[in-house]
Amino acid sequence: MNIKPLADRVVVKPIEPEEVKAGNIIIPDTAKEKPMQGEIVAVGPGRVTDNGTKIELEVKKGDKVLYGKYAGTEVTIDGEDYLILRESDILAII
Repeated sequence: MNIKPLADRVVVKPIEPEEVKAGNIIIPDTAKEKPMQGEIVAVGPGRVTDNGTKIELEVKKGDKVLYGKYAGTEVTIDGEDYLILRESDILAII
């Protein structure tokens, strides 16, 4: 993957939750909830404030994170689905 996010943005690869089946009920893909956790695969250089100082990101490549259900922008690169979001959309590091 050759993508470099800008400013305080990060690229996250969503981690699909493990499926748990109860009985013989099959849930179609369209009814499943979107994953809300993922692994960071790329980080931007940080945000620059109005006075010119750079604020480094708290997250780094390889961190597993929780993010809002509808946060960020979904993109497909080389057949893989990724999410580009701001660091402020990340709720926690797991």
